[in-house]
Amino acid sequence: MAYKQIKTRKIYEEVADELLNMIKKGDLKSGDKLNSVQQLAEDFSVGRSAIREALSALRAKGIVEMRQGEGTYIREFDPKVLTTSIATATVLMSEKDIRDLLEIRRILELGSVSSAVENAKESDIKAIEKALSDMHNAKGDEQLGEKADLRFHMAIAEASHNRFLIDLMDSVSETMVEAMFETRRIWLYSQQRTLEKIYQQHKQIFEAIQSKDSAKAQELMLNHLAEVEHTLLKYIPPK
Repeated sequence: MAYKQIKTRKIYEEVADELLNMIKKGDLKSGDKLNSVQQLAEDFSVGRSAIREALSALRAKGIVEMRQGEGTYIREFDPKVLTTSIATATVLMSEKDIRDLLEIRRILELGSVSSAVENAKESDIKAIEKALSDMHNAKGDEQLGEKADLRFHMAIAEASHNRFLIDLMDSVSETMVEAMFETRRIWLYSQQRTLEKIYQQHKQIFEAIQSKDSAKAQELMLNHLAEVEHTLLKYIPPK
């Protein structure tokens, strides 16, 4: 029998993780100045070297910035890093940032579903249907369900055969998965009844695309996204 090896975590990794958790919970906000290395060492009851390593690790991830002669600050979220630093963007996003991201996703989704109705080939319809089937067969497995959900929306975008739209959807979808993983897990796949409801919404969107009813497909997509957004935003802790 094979056993997973247990790795001992280093102190600086624990410190870095705790600082990240404080940012995610809103205890530390973008633009905040951290305590001095000496004070942080006392706060965490660790050596100063562990604090320096933790801050270096966070700086490498783009979470903090060290200003010469001023100290260490939590970085402000920059939308320009959206496609290049997903993990960093997720941590630094405020509720306003997430609302803006949801709005962009809504605009792209409505455009992609309309374009898919006009341009989808038989192979595209089969790809969308396969993702839908995988959602139905996930049976409450949040990881499988989430992956199938993402594939469904990306299959619609790919059915547009618009390379720019596909790339934009891909960037937004990846960031959305990172930013929303916990809330999607809690809400979308926590209850079988909810899972079935989400599946039915996707099924109706697919049927509208299959029937080449652009107006209906857009209406169903808008209603689906509006309900998801409303629920997700309730779970976002204020920052």
